[in-house]
Amino acid sequence: MTRRTEWLGGPAEPGGDPESDFGTAEPEAGSGPRPGRRSRGGASAGSGFGEGVGRRARSGTRSSGSPPSSRAEKGEPRDPVEQARNICLRLLTGTPRTRKQLADALRKREIPDEAAEEVLARFEDVGLIDDAAFAGAWVESRHHGRGLARRALVRELRTKGVDSTVIDEAVGRLDPDQEEETARELVARKLRSTRGLDRDKRLRRLAGMLARKGYGEGMALRVVRQALEEEGEDTEGLDEPF
Repeated sequence: MTRRTEWLGGPAEPGGDPESDFGTAEPEAGSGPRPGRRSRGGASAGSGFGEGVGRRARSGTRSSGSPPSSRAEKGEPRDPVEQARNICLRLLTGTPRTRKQLADALRKREIPDEAAEEVLARFEDVGLIDDAAFAGAWVESRHHGRGLARRALVRELRTKGVDSTVIDEAVGRLDPDQEEETARELVARKLRSTRGLDRDKRLRRLAGMLARKGYGEGMALRVVRQALEEEGEDTEGLDEPF
């Protein structure tokens, strides 16, 4: 029992498990119940006593003032440039982002401006940040996938921090004839659900849908009127602004 008392009073071995170290000691001859048998208290000698010692040892280790793990030990670099680089790489994995989106993320993580600018400039140099390519892909995807017109696309790209010159170039590649054809497809899909309503309600519902997707009033009226005419609706007076 002397050996155990000395161990408990001494410091825990760095990196070791106090409970496992103690559990390996063989009981002295004639002292206490044999392993595997229950004492009068009902707990086995190997489990109850060992667990109590382990808990006390762990408690003593926690209260001994050992320093907490540093950020470096957790795998987080202390260098702000390295932190900014890791953040940007994680955000770019599988999803293109604009320079402003990444800059906002770094600012939110309280990365110093100088470190953020260094990383963002480097990423632009190597092509990991390319707002022009982002804008072009955005226009292509959102027009064909959601049917968005120029106005809506411009609005979305502005919120993502793309430069107005880059935006104009990207939406300028959208063919006007293609834009109107997309508007006709949108109206054709929605037209059936408006059957049974009066003409003016159909007009407001269909034209309003196109307006929300960024189509101009003139194009929206023209496309909706033609679609209603094909169904036999009287379209007289439908050239009025809605």
